[in-house]
Amino acid sequence: MNGPGTRRDGRSRGSRRQDASVHWIRVLSLATVVAAYGLVVLGSTVRVTNSGMGCPGWPLCAGQVGPIAQLHPLIEQSHRYLASLVTILILALAALAWRTGPKARHVRGPALVSVGAIAVQIVLGAITVLTDNAPVTVALHLAVGLLFLGIVTMTAVASFIGPEQSWPLPHQPGRLAWVTVAGLFFVLISGSLVVDGGAQSACGSWPACFGSRASGGLVALQLVHRSMVLIGGTLVVVYLITLLRKGSALHAQRLLALSGLALLAAQVTVGAFDALLGAPAALADVHLALASALWAVVVAVAYLSARGTRDRTAPVGSRDVERTVLSTAGREGC
Repeated sequence: MNGPGTRRDGRSRGSRRQDASVHWIRVLSLATVVAAYGLVVLGSTVRVTNSGMGCPGWPLCAGQVGPIAQLHPLIEQSHRYLASLVTILILALAALAWRTGPKARHVRGPALVSVGAIAVQIVLGAITVLTDNAPVTVALHLAVGLLFLGIVTMTAVASFIGPEQSWPLPHQPGRLAWVTVAGLFFVLISGSLVVDGGAQSACGSWPACFGSRASGGLVALQLVHRSMVLIGGTLVVVYLITLLRKGSALHAQRLLALSGLALLAAQVTVGAFDALLGAPAALADVHLALASALWAVVVAVAYLSARGTRDRTAPVGSRDVERTVLSTAGREGC
């Protein structure tokens, strides 16, 4: 006979509650990634439309809580509201992961780091407003925002990893993965410096910079960014193609790698048109949106490469495990 609180399949109520918690952890982690990505893109809109000082005060916009009719204050206020939503989501995710216990052991670490990152991001956002959008604080604000997006992406990936699987992040992805992630991060930061330094339209030609009438400093900033794109883009292509050629790569990794290559191609194309058309605000916004999506995809691929083993005899990369991860992601991630 089954004991009190035990179903016919032998699972206790506590086990069922933990399974439900794991389900909600996955839902919350995916929602947080989407919201964090939207926050980075909306932050880009704030920058390229010069709406950063649309709300000179903080945390409220001109002392108002409700909608504002003017464009620039509305964009900045929407950015702050979305930041509040992201904060609520990550706090809820961290709390749930902590309460779930061992079944969420891969999620707890990155979720708690995310809480720290969003706290730093909120402080930087306030400092940016109070210092009238000083270029240094704006660049730091974006850098921490991208790091936060990367961490919540790792959290979402970790939520689909069974607790019985090892996940030795510092050792498994490989040197090429780490170098690629770092290189892509510096590409995004250099792009931010181009925007913050007013060098978006310093070079009207592409890929070289000929006949520019802009100051030498602005041209140099553009050339540094383009050089970083060449290096970072090459690293991304080499890393993703190397992964695609590996027979041990999970199907999810292959799909992400192909998506990353497509995003990179789109990103370079938009960057070229952005330069040739004089850096219109809408195109600059799309440029960063694609870059942020590429960043999240590359981080996800690298983090998936950290997979270890279920036990001493069954590799995590086996087809059975792969089907389990993908089927779960398909049911709960859509």
